[in-house]
Amino acid sequence: MSLSDSPLSPGARVAARIEYHGGHYHGWQAQPQLSVPTAQESLESSLQEIAGQKVRTTCAGRTDTGVHGFAQVVHFDDPVGRSLKAWVMGTNRYLPVDIRVHWAQEVSDAFHARFSATARRYRYIICNTPTRPALLHNLVTWYRHALDVELMNDAAETLLGEHDFSAFRAASCQASSPNRCVTACTVIRQGDYVVVDITANAFLHHMVRNIVGSLLAVGSRSSSVKWFETVLQNRDRTQAADTAPAEGLYLVDVIYPDAFALPKTPEGPTLLQGRL
Repeated sequence: MSLSDSPLSPGARVAARIEYHGGHYHGWQAQPQLSVPTAQESLESSLQEIAGQKVRTTCAGRTDTGVHGFAQVVHFDDPVGRSLKAWVMGTNRYLPVDIRVHWAQEVSDAFHARFSATARRYRYIICNTPTRPALLHNLVTWYRHALDVELMNDAAETLLGEHDFSAFRAASCQASSPNRCVTACTVIRQGDYVVVDITANAFLHHMVRNIVGSLLAVGSRSSSVKWFETVLQNRDRTQAADTAPAEGLYLVDVIYPDAFALPKTPEGPTLLQGRL
């Protein structure tokens, strides 16, 4: 998209798409009390270089340590009236190489990166080989046992619709309700790689990683599709499999009403499509 050089009005709300390598950060959310690097702190520090004062961002969804953001969406209120070009190109100048702003767009005050979103889409990439890959360290999860993708898809279909996802909810989850609506969940194989793609209106803490952990149990034939369905129905986290590692997980899209006219998110690089 073309970026305007014209300054915005001070106080204008700006939405932006952020990409980052989660393996280099302790999650998205700033944690100043722990003095650990986070994606949010790096972004806000760079925005401050453009504004000359602090800029606070709100994101579509907080990601954990090791989880990657391909299409994280944030909003902030421009305190001084910079151009969209400055907010993208200027900010990228100060960002580390593993974080990038892809676009910025002025939006109405009604836009909220988190609450205006109607759905989020995550992708989990598994390298299904006897030997751990070297070049994709921290970018995929390695699983050595053979996986039956058809069985994994059969299990994934039971997730569709609105359910109580307590069985796949972290003990530390602070959501007021365990109910979520999954609109799509597919599992595909591309050569040595198995890719789980899941979309829902929102996700509980560790929900995707817990689902993938149990899908791996089904795919390796250590558990059955019926077991997976029973785990979901019983709403008991202790009956599900272990949580899958963070490094294979990507936030690949956040969906908003067309009225906000945000740029469409590309499918992503070949890695995120599972066609390595």
